[in-house]
Amino acid sequence: MQSWQSHLKKWLKPGLGVKRWLLFLALGIGLLSLGLAETVRTLDPLPQVFHYLTLRFLPHGLRAAVTSLLGLWAIVYGGLGLYRAGLAPFLIGRAQSASQVIYDYRRRGRGPKIVVIGGGHGQAVVLRGLKAYTSNLTAIVTVADDGGSSGRLRRDMGILPPGDFRNCIAALADDESLVARLFQYRFAGGRDLQGHSFGNLFITAMAGVTGTFESALAESSQVLAVQGQVLPSTLETVTLCADVLDSDGKPMRVRGESEVPQEAGRILRVALDPDAPSAYPGAIRAILAADLVVIGPGSLFTSLLPNLLVPQIAEALRATPATVAYVCNVTTEPGETTGYSAQAHLDAIEQHLGKGVLGTILVNGQVPAEREPPSDAEWVKPDTAAHDMQKVVYADLLDGRLAGHHDSAKVARALLQIVG
Repeated sequence: MQSWQSHLKKWLKPGLGVKRWLLFLALGIGLLSLGLAETVRTLDPLPQVFHYLTLRFLPHGLRAAVTSLLGLWAIVYGGLGLYRAGLAPFLIGRAQSASQVIYDYRRRGRGPKIVVIGGGHGQAVVLRGLKAYTSNLTAIVTVADDGGSSGRLRRDMGILPPGDFRNCIAALADDESLVARLFQYRFAGGRDLQGHSFGNLFITAMAGVTGTFESALAESSQVLAVQGQVLPSTLETVTLCADVLDSDGKPMRVRGESEVPQEAGRILRVALDPDAPSAYPGAIRAILAADLVVIGPGSLFTSLLPNLLVPQIAEALRATPATVAYVCNVTTEPGETTGYSAQAHLDAIEQHLGKGVLGTILVNGQVPAEREPPSDAEWVKPDTAAHDMQKVVYADLLDGRLAGHHDSAKVARALLQIVG
């Protein structure tokens, strides 16, 4: 059990943002007390009630001591009551003390402005790591998904696919929260519900209640006390198309995000239909105001590039004063990036986005010889060569437990070193 001296030191820690307001409160109480005392002194004769309230029936020295003790007791008792009524309910289930929770909240509020562009589980991994350091986070999410639960809701309800948005909202929420776990729950049975996640249905229902998909994202984020914001790259319904070189060397066009990895062959280029959708204005503002913009990790052709193919997103990335960093995948993806090295990933992005936009490339430099990658995948070879003003950062980014995944804490630390 921690001593009261230890608790006091935590409350007096610089950066907590509490001491100044306590001083203002004490100053206000003191001035108010002096004003009331001066008012009482002007009353002649003194009403009987004030005679007892001001303890005039006690000797002067004893009266001062009793008044001081009563005042101290009232301050301590009132402060404890305020804590129990106003702060303690928000600390249920947390291991940290109240002072630590407030300190962490204030520290994250002063953190760098970071935008993470992508989709899928890779984007959620980065957000989960960064939220420990800053609450000034913006996730810009692809809207090209047309498979699984998201694709069904997109076709049946006419809304943007909610799946990747759900992952980001859950990643930015409190991981220990029951509501966050509920958001990720996927129904295993039922003819109509099977395969749907609760979060996808929740966002869909919220869109119907609020009237717009972006309002649904904002309200859903409030329910889970999200640190930051989750935004679409565009509000327009888009279809991802890919030019693929089949096994016979003949070019063919594939339509649909879920269909692209299914075709055997090498992807030459991807595009959107329509080819120039308008970007979501909030996404543009976030990119231009950022200290760091992160692209990836995630499925190269189906999660990352659909965002970069929105013309105004690409223009904002060229115009932003922020460092634009690309986090390369640690493994290849069958049917999409088979045989790709880190340099091949970078070449594909620059083919679609243009050169000179990416300032830093973050690559996993620890390819483990003793660990096997997931089935049908390969470790991405760290062969990136920087050019112009680019900087390549090699770091250990692998998750020690999940094969082929990034470690959220390692990625976050590497990105924070980039942003300084």
